[in-house]
Amino acid sequence: MDGTISLFSAEASGPGLADLAGVLCGPGRMAGFGRTAARLSAVVDEPWRAGALARECRRRGAEAQVSAAECGRPLVRTPFRVDLLPLEQRWSSGEKKVLPDGFRLDGAMLRMWALAAGSPQGNGYLLALDPEAPETHERLITALAQLGVPAKALRGDEALLRVTGRRRLAHVLELIGDAPVGAEPAWPSLVPVVRAG
Repeated sequence: MDGTISLFSAEASGPGLADLAGVLCGPGRMAGFGRTAARLSAVVDEPWRAGALARECRRRGAEAQVSAAECGRPLVRTPFRVDLLPLEQRWSSGEKKVLPDGFRLDGAMLRMWALAAGSPQGNGYLLALDPEAPETHERLITALAQLGVPAKALRGDEALLRVTGRRRLAHVLELIGDAPVGAEPAWPSLVPVVRAG
């Protein structure tokens, strides 16, 4: 890589609340409080993931707490905030999560998605989708392709997208920047990852 910053990379502009849309590409959910405030929450797989997500939320001006969801998995949740209402209004249709019209993914959003639900596997990189929002899946594949990251849906029980190829993985790394402290296990690797099993 030549060290130049892509216009779409996580470092292209300062961190902002709009980046939180990346969590919604994966497990995130918005909840409204009347029409006055909204909050973001995400149930994730590992405690380190929850801690890293909470820190990244705080960097964007949204305090976030880590607790346990009813299922026992880690839960990251912001308080109800007025400034999260636009995100809730764009990503919700009644009780359903929807992808906003004209949605465009950028590196900062992809960074948050990787933190919430990304993991290296073999010579590829997996991004988990929300299994309860299947209508978003094809459109997220399109959004990734527009960002120069072609991905394929994996067939199986879980809703996963897979990015393969050294050049594509290098581009993902260029877009999302360096891993936050403690989040290294979620970051793409240009060296094939072999899972102990």
